Amino acid sequence: MELPLFPLNTVLFPGGVLPLRIFETRYIDMVRHCLRTDAPFGVILIREGAEVAGPARIHAVGTWGRIIDWDQRPDGLLGITVQGEVRFRVERTWVRKDGLMMGEVAELPTSPDVLLPAEFLSLSELLQRLLQELPPPYRGMTGEFDRCGWVGARLTELMPFESAQKQALLEMDDHLARLFHLRDALIGLHPG
Repeated sequence: MELPLFPLNTVLFPGGVLPLRIFETRYIDMVRHCLRTDAPFGVILIREGAEVAGPARIHAVGTWGRIIDWDQRPDGLLGITVQGEVRFRVERTWVRKDGLMMGEVAELPTSPDVLLPAEFLSLSELLQRLLQELPPPYRGMTGEFDRCGWVGARLTELMPFESAQKQALLEMDDHLARLFHLRDALIGLHPG
């Protein structure tokens, strides 16, 4: 599958939401095309380089998402909200004449989500508190607070971890293993 890629300094998981401000012509054109055709685009973490100007070096795994909302911001920029759908692996990339990075991608299989074990209920409670305190599109987000995959993905997106750590968690296939790593990382943030 060919997919336009949006290299960013953030990680998006399936089921997650990501508000973005769009100001570069190549991405305005991409958004226009995606809105017109209801096509997805890939959100992928930058390995080296910058979000603006020339092409960046990217990680091999990202998430494609669709635009679920858009508006014109008070600063005149285009604002969009993207919802993550499916993880993918980049097979190859190229850059179009307009500077937009394209990728040939393969969908990664989705592991079945499992019920949250009792030892991780505190993570679900933490996530629910966070979502009540954050602004839209996070506030009022509904989901599967009793599922390992959903809780682990949302917490990873929201916690102040390094991007490389979030990327490693995105690349994990086992939802329960991701929760163990996430719990250990949260303990590292607040030892004692």
